[in-house]
Formats: sequence, structure tokens, C-alpha cells
Amino acid sequence: MSKPNILFIMVDDHRYNAIRALGNTEVNTPNLDRLVREGTTLTHTYIMGSTSPAVCMPSRAMLLTGRSLFHAMTDEPINPYPIAEHVKMLPELFREAGYQTFGTGKWHNPRSNFARSFAGGGSIFFGGMSDHDAVPVFDYDPDGIYPDDKKYTAEKFSTELFGDEAIGFLQQQDGQQPFFLYTAFTAPHDPRTPPAEFAYDPDQITLPENFLPEHPFDNGEMRIRDEVLAPFPRTPDVIRQHIADYYGMITHLDAKVGQLLQTLDDQGLAENTLVVYTGDHGLAVGQHGLMGKQNLYDHSTRVPLILRGPGIPANQRHDALCYLYDLFPTLCELTDQPIPPTNEGNSLVSLIKGEKTTHRSSIFSVYQATRHIDAPGKYQRMVREGDYKLIAYAVDGNHRVQLFDLKNDPLEMHDLASDPAQQDRIAHLRQVLAAWQQEVDDPALQLTS
Repeated sequence: MSKPNILFIMVDDHRYNAIRALGNTEVNTPNLDRLVREGTTLTHTYIMGSTSPAVCMPSRAMLLTGRSLFHAMTDEPINPYPIAEHVKMLPELFREAGYQTFGTGKWHNPRSNFARSFAGGGSIFFGGMSDHDAVPVFDYDPDGIYPDDKKYTAEKFSTELFGDEAIGFLQQQDGQQPFFLYTAFTAPHDPRTPPAEFAYDPDQITLPENFLPEHPFDNGEMRIRDEVLAPFPRTPDVIRQHIADYYGMITHLDAKVGQLLQTLDDQGLAENTLVVYTGDHGLAVGQHGLMGKQNLYDHSTRVPLILRGPGIPANQRHDALCYLYDLFPTLCELTDQPIPPTNEGNSLVSLIKGEKTTHRSSIFSVYQATRHIDAPGKYQRMVREGDYKLIAYAVDGNHRVQLFDLKNDPLEMHDLASDPAQQDRIAHLRQVLAAWQQEVDDPALQLTS
């Protein structure tokens, strides 16, 4: 049998728990539920955050390079920030190893990086967001230039457009050459306009327990684009409608995932194909009075991560702390590819195979709206160790922290920062935070230590 194929499914804005099999009984996801049953789910997968309100861009760069936030991209003052030439990207590595690489959907990193990565593609979207029924895309350019005059507007809904490109690629595979198929959907990102047959009744939606009309304090990013998608103060009816639309987009996406899985079965490829399903970040959609992902609560920093295929145990879940960019060395190890020296991720293979129960002792995450920090600045920093999580904020010289016991308060509703009994814990977590900042070259270290 040849080396395992890889079907990599990346989605946009899918919160870690917006899957029925993972405990959300109001969203219908039969095909993702199937992946959960047939594969292994890493339930506590975090991103390291973002140096941009477009959280998807650095998140994808970290995934593609296996590198931490401040090391994943160059310092060139352009948007999007490019990935350095000496850093090997995941699909690029598989291309050089003899895999047939094909990319479709959202890239949201420079076109030159796409050209390095893929030997084929179709319906390629280099932007961050668009109307789902009017996506500006490119056909594959073997020269890797992708001039703007070759861009055109597709006539399909984005989920159908990108999914059908991937299905067409799979239907051409005969199992003779391994493939790396990168399928990046823009759903369930707004504008959330699910087809009518996938619409949910907002009156049947339960309001989140941590719903608030407004966030209780200024976190430094209260009027970013995402936050003005709903008026202030938030009302239950408006939030229920937003959640209904969000679930509709996810269920439509789930149906297309089912078609991809069926195509693998029909082509006789399923047994030798690693399927990866994940997202670039989560989304608040009314929780804590927020709508977007420019914050460090779990609803925005945790993502779904499901793997199925050869070497992956069925119907297993692990709650060990891990990063999304740990996928890079994981896929290398699962396919016997050498891990490049630029990688900073930690392979999940031992965890997946049940050889250990822990992975990372702590998790660090970042949000700031600009790549460089000038005092006093606006920034957020988070660290989680065990069941406790500290979030530190700085907004124009005003500093504050939050402390949550995630075992007893998973929705982060009860801030323990003012509890005298927790002050030693806060001091310890500040030390853990500073150690992370030093390790990853966080420019805010000098302002928070």
C-alpha cells in the first residue's frame, strides 16, 4: 500500500463545540458526528491567537508552518504577511515528497506561498471573506502569478464551489500516487446566509448561558467589524437569529463534508486516506456580549480537531492541551515524512495512540490589533495551566486580569481575580505567562513583566 493520502478540511469560524457529537444537541452535523465516531478528536485544541483582527490569517500561517505566532510570518510591512522562504510549509513538504498536491478554497496568505505549495488547484480564493454566492476566485496558475485580471466571480455558493472542486479532484484519483488535498471552506464565516433548506428556526435556539447584552469592560477591541454585526446592547432575539444562521451554515457545510467522505468511499480511497477536519478559530456569537473572535475566551481560541484514517483509533477523544500547529509534525510522523528543523510544533501521535495522556503543560495565546506594540498599547494575553486560565488586558495604560476555573466554570462566567485566596495562583500564572512570552519572542513581554 502506498503512503497515506491526506484530505485536509479547513473551515472558517467553526467553534470547537458546534458539533452535535461533541455535546451541542441543537446543531445537526451527522457527517462530522461520523468522523468523531470513526476517528480521534482532540477536544482542547487552541490557536496561539493573532496579531491581526483577521485572526484566520496568522492562524493558518501557524498551521502551514508548524511555527508559533511571532515566528510564523516575516516582518515585512505588507498584508497579508508572507511566510519566509526558508520555512517549509506543510503542503510544500508533501509536494517535494512526491505527493500530488491540490488546493481549493480560502488561502488568505500570499499568492506566492500558494504557488510554492500546490501543483494543482481550482476555485482559489485569496481573500479573507466575501458573499458566499459571489466569491472572487482564480483558476490554478502553473506560473504561480495569479494576476488580478484573471480573477472572476464564481456562480456557486461557496460551500458547493469549494467542495465540488475537491470532489472532482478525488474522482480523478486511482490510488497510484499519494495526494494532499487542501479544501478550505469559508463557511460558517459571515455573512451567514445558509440555503433555505438548511435554515434553523431562531425560536428553537437556546440562548447561551454566558450571554450578556454587552461585554463588562473595554477589552481594547469593542467596535471592530465583527462586533458591529449586531447592535448594542445585544438582545436575545438578535442573538438567537445569529446563532440560527451560524448553525445553518455549519449544517450545510456538514452535508458537503458527507459528500467528500462518500467520494472517498466510492473511489476506494477511504482506507488509505487520513482525513483532518479543523478550523482556524472559534467565534463568540453572543457569548460574553461579544460577536467575533478578537478575544481570548475559549469560544474564540479553541477549534475542532478530528482525525480519521490509517493509524488513527476510532471513537477516541483526548482532552490534553494542544495547539493547532501541532498538526504539522503529527502529519509528518503519520506519513513517515522528515520533520523540518523550522518546525516548533509537538507531534500528537503518542497522544493519539494512547501512549500518553498529556501533551502540553500550558497554553499561551495572544490578541492584538497591530503587529507591533507601542506602549501603552492595546493587547490581550492568556495562559492556561491545568484547569485555570488567566487573561491579562492592557487598554491605553489600564491593566486588569481575569481568572477562571475552567473545570467548574467552562463558560468563563465567574471571574476569580479579586478572590484573596487566588492571589498566589495569579502570581504563578503570571510567571508562566512571562516564560511563554520569552520563548515565543512576544513584543509585549517588556510591557507585562
